[in-house]
Amino acid sequence: MKPAGAQAGREEAAGAPPAGIACAAAELAAGRLVAFPTETVYGLGADAENPAALAAIYAAKGRPLDHPVIVHVAPEADLSYWAADIPDVARRLIAAFWPGPLTLILKRAPGIPAAVSGGQDSIGLRCPSHPVAQALLRAFAALRGGQGGVAAPSANKFGQVSATLAAHVRAEFPEQVAAGMTVLEGGPSEVGIESTIVDVSRIGSGVGPVLLRPGHIGPDRIAAAIGVAPSAPDAAAPRASGTLKAHYAPATPLELAGDDRLAAAARGEGLPPGRCAVLAYAPAPAQRDARLDWRAAPADPRAYARDLYALLRELDRGGYARILVQAPPRTEAWRAVNDRLGRAAAAFEPDARG
Repeated sequence: MKPAGAQAGREEAAGAPPAGIACAAAELAAGRLVAFPTETVYGLGADAENPAALAAIYAAKGRPLDHPVIVHVAPEADLSYWAADIPDVARRLIAAFWPGPLTLILKRAPGIPAAVSGGQDSIGLRCPSHPVAQALLRAFAALRGGQGGVAAPSANKFGQVSATLAAHVRAEFPEQVAAGMTVLEGGPSEVGIESTIVDVSRIGSGVGPVLLRPGHIGPDRIAAAIGVAPSAPDAAAPRASGTLKAHYAPATPLELAGDDRLAAAARGEGLPPGRCAVLAYAPAPAQRDARLDWRAAPADPRAYARDLYALLRELDRGGYARILVQAPPRTEAWRAVNDRLGRAAAAFEPDARG
């Protein structure tokens, strides 16, 4: 089965720099790492069928070996090469959302290294819509006889803030860049947060689609495409990228603050020694504690998601004792943003305030 939208993707990729793409594809074929843009975040890529190259991803990121990575494929890819079974629900999701920010968990085909799924019998597959990513995937597939896939978790150290600019990648991996790692330019990521992940690997066992990670494509759109809403993760759900309790976190402690907590902080209550940053979509109060630097965040959830990681990276460089983030509304439109912020704040200990 081939993903939908192949012709559109081919036209979008026409503007990608061919020399840089060809060199990057050759680097992947030689077993080396390449960072590249997608519409969600930048990825740290390697040949998905090369165990040594996969090990290099895990080593560079400091990623646990049992934490799966996502395999990115070109629009023309034959998914039966990667997946042992492609249920009808997967075909409908592919027709609706590929190329785009949706990852599907399927049964892994024989011969595909278990390292891509942390040793599980499943595999995460995605067809990105970014023209540079598509051009790279096509060039690499051509070198690999038509079926090359690129395993690519987000291009950042494990558990930290994802990269949405090439400059973020270079700052995150200075040693690899100094050693010659290719970083393809593609501008700022349009979506800004990682792909939605839906598990369809257990359809044959009677388990319907399961939403493992929320993202740009919400449950309502998924339900409209397949006629049923995805369920919440269960105890038997496969492990998936970016689903640990603590993730996406800056080095500076991040606290999610409700309106009452934010008002108290503005009065100087419960703050640690030193300067603190506030990231809020509410306007700054006319009078607030002098230790607070108030930064405006977009009030629209999609714009907020697009800018979130760049804002967190900027604040993380500010020398603050804490970053207080105004808790977004608990609505479906904000679900993916709340997921990322909740994981980013998971390491914060409320008892350590002040």
